[in-house]
Amino acid sequence: MNIDLADTTTRQIQEKLRQARHLMGGPAIGMVLTLVIVTDESAQYDAVRAATEAAREHPCRVITVISRDARGASSRLDAEIRMGETGPGETVLLRMYGPVAEHADTVVIPLLVPDTPVVTWWPGKAPKSPREDPLGGLAQRRVTDSYAARDRLGTLARLGNVYQPGDTDFSWTRLTPWRTLLAASLDQPHGEILSGAVEAEPDSPSAELLASWLSVRLAVPVTRTESDGPGVTAVRLTTVEGELSVTRPDGRVASLSRPGQPDRQVSLLRRPMAELLAEELRRLDPDDVYQDSVARFAKDHAAAAAVPTAPEAPPAVAPAAPAADKTATHGRKKSS
Repeated sequence: MNIDLADTTTRQIQEKLRQARHLMGGPAIGMVLTLVIVTDESAQYDAVRAATEAAREHPCRVITVISRDARGASSRLDAEIRMGETGPGETVLLRMYGPVAEHADTVVIPLLVPDTPVVTWWPGKAPKSPREDPLGGLAQRRVTDSYAARDRLGTLARLGNVYQPGDTDFSWTRLTPWRTLLAASLDQPHGEILSGAVEAEPDSPSAELLASWLSVRLAVPVTRTESDGPGVTAVRLTTVEGELSVTRPDGRVASLSRPGQPDRQVSLLRRPMAELLAEELRRLDPDDVYQDSVARFAKDHAAAAAVPTAPEAPPAVAPAAPAADKTATHGRKKSS
């Protein structure tokens, strides 16, 4: 069921939602949370599709806030309600024009499912401070994706500096299979770990977080090296017994190597956005491990930026030509 409302109000949207539930034969609200998506028109389709798939595991009301570029336009709110198409939840798309877009939280608050948690997700550009953002302030969990930013590492460092309990980033969520496999491998007997290295494509926030996590947890230096990707391609830990490594050059199957043991093949697929979102909706408590890792990266990033670059060597100066004979010079002038 699709319901389009042009130049509407939150009261009218609530009434249409109630009527639609009765028509669908389900007057009760059987949703466990509200997911607020803050995006633009170009990215809303993929974000809503991912949220709809995640709602099969977590029935929720999806409120998508889309600010339209209508400079000088009067305030207007258009809404689109979708119910019963592909999942048990409800989807409300809010397109805001003019000054009303600057107060999106006042539009969203009446539409939140009562007495349930709120998750706010920015699939594109992240706010300066998710907790201080008006829509982020409504949520117990705030999800960003630094990989979608133009300056990926700069964005991740900024988010680390303003971290508040409840913040997280998809660059961290993408590491769950890697961290699970590495933790299981390190649970087995192994020699003392001396150092580590993480190989990944350039400007990979996930690789930086993985290196920070290993450095914090193992208390050893972990370096970053670049590869052709996709994503993280290898983690290598140097021990007194040899190298323990996980390599995944194709983004699908990883090879686990341990000293003195045969290599093992392990599935390590790159997951789609819907799976990442579903994972984040499973836990709404603060992630202390992410906090430690992103804080370490932000600190290291600031330290690297503060290191002055070596001054360029002055250009080589050709030796000066010997002074011309004055007599000859005068002679040329006379002859000219």
